Amino acid sequence: MSEPQQATHSLRRRLLLGILVPVIAFISFNTYSLYHQTLASLHTAYDRTLLASAKSISEQLDVEGYDDDAQIRAIVPYSALEAFEADNQSHMFYRISTQGGEVISGFGDLPEWRGKIPLKPPYAALVDFYDDVFRDQPVRVAVLLQPVASAEGRGMAVIQVAETLEVRETLALQILWKTLMRQALLIAVIAFTVLWVVQRATRPVRHLSLQLQARGEGDLSPIAAPTAPRELQPLIAATNQVMQRLRHLLRHQKRFVRDASHQLRTPLAVLKTQVQSALRGDMPAEQALHEISDTVDRATQLANQMLALAKVEQLRQQSEPPITRLDEVLRTVALEISPLIAQRDLDFGIHTEAAPVRAHEWMLRELTRNLLHNAVRHAPQGSELAVDLRCDAHHTALTISDCGPGIDPELAARLFQPFSAGDVRSGSGLGLAICQEIVQALGGSITLTNREQGTRVLGLDAVVRLPLAQHFASTAHGNPAQLSE
Repeated sequence: MSEPQQATHSLRRRLLLGILVPVIAFISFNTYSLYHQTLASLHTAYDRTLLASAKSISEQLDVEGYDDDAQIRAIVPYSALEAFEADNQSHMFYRISTQGGEVISGFGDLPEWRGKIPLKPPYAALVDFYDDVFRDQPVRVAVLLQPVASAEGRGMAVIQVAETLEVRETLALQILWKTLMRQALLIAVIAFTVLWVVQRATRPVRHLSLQLQARGEGDLSPIAAPTAPRELQPLIAATNQVMQRLRHLLRHQKRFVRDASHQLRTPLAVLKTQVQSALRGDMPAEQALHEISDTVDRATQLANQMLALAKVEQLRQQSEPPITRLDEVLRTVALEISPLIAQRDLDFGIHTEAAPVRAHEWMLRELTRNLLHNAVRHAPQGSELAVDLRCDAHHTALTISDCGPGIDPELAARLFQPFSAGDVRSGSGLGLAICQEIVQALGGSITLTNREQGTRVLGLDAVVRLPLAQHFASTAHGNPAQLSE
């Protein structure tokens, strides 16, 4: 079963959701608030009509008697309130009573007012406005405490005027719908703008995608996009760096395959010839086995060195290597090859100082082993072989000095190239190439110099310079004693 594909998130979708969701949430809250603010404003406007109706009714009142004995009379036909009804949509009701609650005129079933006059009424009158329910309909009520006076008496009347809310709610809904239409148009404009902007902003990305798709197989040349937006330049630069590393790896892989197929073909062909000759009895069996063993040893050494060369490139591509003590690695390798040194009866001397460098331990072992093997192999029997490792403020220098015949100047120019052995009978020509690759990977340098006295060659000096680990170099620069053991 194939693995399910992960859902891809569209940039357009993210922007739409990221912009429209908070906008819609804000518009919803704003619309809700606007509706209630509009309704409150309409209440304020239409409450004035209720107050006018109550005052109109107060003009139809008369009184006989004073205070508690006052008898208030009202002659208010319901048709007198029709002038205040808006477009025949709402209906008005009134109730006139004494302060004790006795109904004088109007709708007796209108709920009695039991509130209080505000300390600061909105109008210059003893008036209060409140919401109530009358005959299962919500109503807005204005209550007016109206003093009534005449030549025959004085008293206080409570006038209640109620109006249903059809007109107010209809106007509020009309304002709400108009607002929603404008807000919907605004959302549509925002969505269209986001889609248009994203379409234009991602055009360079699509153009780069078409360029990459149109490339031939194996084309890892850098992407040329000088007109791309500034925000895309870091991505293009990083892509070019990756392609450069891939190009380098592919080139190294092709070279490795080419060299391996070419170099291993010869020892295998020789080995096959030797086996066929042994089978035919062209030479004694013991001699044939010795020759076959020598060929296998050379082929094994060649394969190991080619694998080491490939491993150097692999480690070069990894992240920052750890800090390794070159002096400790050097002494360990010298101890390992001490039997070879003793076999050639060499006068071996070694001096080291503390030399931490940023490198994988395997690279340092391979570097020192190849250099020491070369020095031991070319040093005359019973001669001197000196190893010296010293440090300055920022670098460490490893010098391996033998008393061999040195190198020819013409050979020195190509000695670090793969398969350029000084003596094809004793080497594959990869040892110094491996050393060169390791030193370059560590940011250092390697040189081979004849040690001369006049016209006489006294031997060969192999000098490797590597940068010290940064924090160690900065610490030890002020205290050279830290560099010595």
